[in-house]
Amino acid sequence: MLSHLIDILLLVFIVFNYSSFAASSTSAVAGPGNNVLNEDPEFTDTIENITVPAGRNVKLACSVKNLGSYKVAWMHFEQSAILTVHNHVITRNPRISVTHDKHDKHKTWFLHIANVQEEDKGRYMCQINTVTAKTQFGYLHVVVPPNIDDQQTSTDIVVREGANVTLRCRANGSPEPTIRWKRDDNMKININRTLAVTEWENDTLEMTKVSRVDIGGFLCIASNGIPPSVSKRIKLSIDFPPMLIVPHQLVGIPLSYNATLECIVEAHPTSLTFWCRENEKIMIYDSQKYKTEVASSSPSYKSIMRLTIYNIQHSDFGIYKCVAKNPRGETESSIRLYSSQPPTTLPPPTTEAVAIETTTTTTKKIVNYFPSSIGQTTVHTIQFIDKGYQANANEIESTEQKHTDISNSVDWSKESNNKGIKINFCINLLIFTIFYSALFLY
Repeated sequence: MLSHLIDILLLVFIVFNYSSFAASSTSAVAGPGNNVLNEDPEFTDTIENITVPAGRNVKLACSVKNLGSYKVAWMHFEQSAILTVHNHVITRNPRISVTHDKHDKHKTWFLHIANVQEEDKGRYMCQINTVTAKTQFGYLHVVVPPNIDDQQTSTDIVVREGANVTLRCRANGSPEPTIRWKRDDNMKININRTLAVTEWENDTLEMTKVSRVDIGGFLCIASNGIPPSVSKRIKLSIDFPPMLIVPHQLVGIPLSYNATLECIVEAHPTSLTFWCRENEKIMIYDSQKYKTEVASSSPSYKSIMRLTIYNIQHSDFGIYKCVAKNPRGETESSIRLYSSQPPTTLPPPTTEAVAIETTTTTTKKIVNYFPSSIGQTTVHTIQFIDKGYQANANEIESTEQKHTDISNSVDWSKESNNKGIKINFCINLLIFTIFYSALFLY
């Protein structure tokens, strides 16, 4: 209370002295013994309007000529506050100071404001204490980068699937910031069942009947053209009971083989999963017989549970259950494992497979009734080599060429060998005729 009283008395004292300066200056000019008529002070330049980011320092200039014994004062018009008079700082604001250039022909008085704050914005008045006060104004515009108000902005939220969700974001700044929403994974925002957008411009984001696909982080981005823009991430979690998807409900496997069973789980929060046999409540644990694993998938609420069974025996056939539980519910699904025959053929080659050459050798015996010596029959063994390829059609021509080269000596149907065959036949016929003729004469 005492400090306020002192401030009021000080202000009255300054205003009184300020008025006294004006009165004394006027009487000095108009006094009977004063023969010199002094010119009235005048402003030589306007006060420049300034725009400055918050946190910077700023300087306002007021230039006056013919000041004489008059005084210059600075005031904040909107706050109705006297800041400085002459070389004295009146305000209790430690960020305010005043200087002037004594050597300048037109004296300039500078009002300094350090570490400018948003409340410093407004009209500043420079006044000369003439009988009729002379004044001029300059405007200080303070721009402030956006700042998100955490107290009025939504935090991470958890709802059930099918509920409606409202997210709010509030920001301060000058000019007034605009608010945009987007997902941090760049997926679209589902406003409702018929409207999905990449960005939503409003300080409130409302979504109806959310589902598991809406799980994720939402970015509230505030900007007003004054860098930097700021953002806050709000995580939306949506709870729902587990759901199981079984890609193969019937799995056939031969004896002594290994089998892997799969179930796809969708749940939030993450579910507890396990495997068991039908009509058995005992969980299957890792052992030499079994191996269980759960692999993460995308999106985050999805996972894949696998059961590998080694060295299948008759006792392993039957129904296996995959079970998933979380605080929202429980579900299970079944897979039947049955016996099948092992594969008997090789799988067809892929497009990257290298052609495999197979060779089949066929042995034939031809009895030569034209012996090389009398009284002997010679048996000639001839091998036919057939080559087959698991390859493309480009190799067929070369394969046919191989057949031709190998079987020239026995292929009677080839036209290129007809002459040689006829000559051999004639020679053998001649030998046969001579042999029987000699035998007859004998």
